[in-house]
Amino acid sequence: MKTTKDVVVVGGGLAGLAAAAYLGRAGRSVALVEKAHAPGGRAVTQESHGFSLNLGAHALYRGGAAQEVLRELGVRYTGAPPPASGAFAFDRGAFHTLPSGALSLLTTGLFGLAAKLEMGRVLGGLAALSPAPLAAVSVSAWLRDAFRTPEVRRFVGMLVRLTTYCADADRQSAGAALAQVQLALSQGVLYLDGGWQTLVDGLRGAAEAAGVEILTGARATRVAAEGGAVSFVELANGDRLGAGAVLLAASPRAAAALAPDVPELAAHAERAAPVRAACLDVALSRLPRPRFRFVMGIDRPLYLSLHSGVARLAPEGGAVFHAAQYSPELAGGDAERELQDLLERAQPGYRDVLVERRFLPSLVVSNAVVAAEGGGYAGRPGVRVREVDGLFLAGDWVGPTGMLADASLGSARDAAAAVLARRALDRAA
Repeated sequence: MKTTKDVVVVGGGLAGLAAAAYLGRAGRSVALVEKAHAPGGRAVTQESHGFSLNLGAHALYRGGAAQEVLRELGVRYTGAPPPASGAFAFDRGAFHTLPSGALSLLTTGLFGLAAKLEMGRVLGGLAALSPAPLAAVSVSAWLRDAFRTPEVRRFVGMLVRLTTYCADADRQSAGAALAQVQLALSQGVLYLDGGWQTLVDGLRGAAEAAGVEILTGARATRVAAEGGAVSFVELANGDRLGAGAVLLAASPRAAAALAPDVPELAAHAERAAPVRAACLDVALSRLPRPRFRFVMGIDRPLYLSLHSGVARLAPEGGAVFHAAQYSPELAGGDAERELQDLLERAQPGYRDVLVERRFLPSLVVSNAVVAAEGGGYAGRPGVRVREVDGLFLAGDWVGPTGMLADASLGSARDAAAAVLARRALDRAA
């Protein structure tokens, strides 16, 4: 069977849903193809025993492209920022107050005197630094050259991991990382009530209200091109969806596999190094140690946060913690045991009140590190595939806008605009 649409979107994550919604609102006929039985991708939320568990730790950056797109598409959500109180640094087996201001900087045992003096200057000066000159500099080189004391280097490295989810300091662009740290320090983040499923449901509702046909359980196997332009998308069941344009909201490798004769896509897939995290997500019937709500590893790439402390994710009295080891392929050791030990140190006896537990050994957080080698964001692919007319890209590895959900939704908006601009040119011709 073959049907024809103005646009076929492949991939039903945040980027695919948002792009489809924009295109549908502009009056285009759109089909969205998603291989899973429900859209959402890594943004889905598991509901169990009254708890809402995201796939690993999720935070929505305030003031970024994601919030802009959600507002434009009418997606409603509620949430709150994590509090500064109850935050600790975990360094060489000991907990220290995580400094967030002058008083906590003076009293924490994390730094010696020389490091405290330097850290005071750093906290006051990070916001004024320009990311642009650091775009082609690695995080490791920046930390080595810009900061004098080892304690401050480790602390700023921790801020980079916290805000980018990436511990690949030799590969990551310092300029992109600094911009992300500045966004976090100036605007903060939100933990969302009900988890990120609220965004998935809102984007799906926006797309369906715009007339988008969402096909779930439908796996795309090939994007066909004739005469240098897209012609149809073939599905695993043999159906073909004719298309005036195709938007691939998929990983670099998945995009390249769908169009194996396009060298540009193969090159993107070859260069992309995914950002991964080992994640331990737990639901507890109560909070054993209420004072310990947030922990960041200093000498190890570790994260632990009580997301239900400010967001509605648990029944009354319950708790949802997300723990992560950033870039586990580089960290070494037994990630699951290390995260369990960290949780036990922060919340002694948590196993006695455990309701739900899930360990994800290598979750893809983002499809590509923003690399120094490519000049940071300048090295990312644009939304247009130059070698094939009518073929477009969206995702957290595409375009010049931010990281994580900001990149996904920002590129979705840009890709939809590019599709619409092309169609306008076609009509004019």
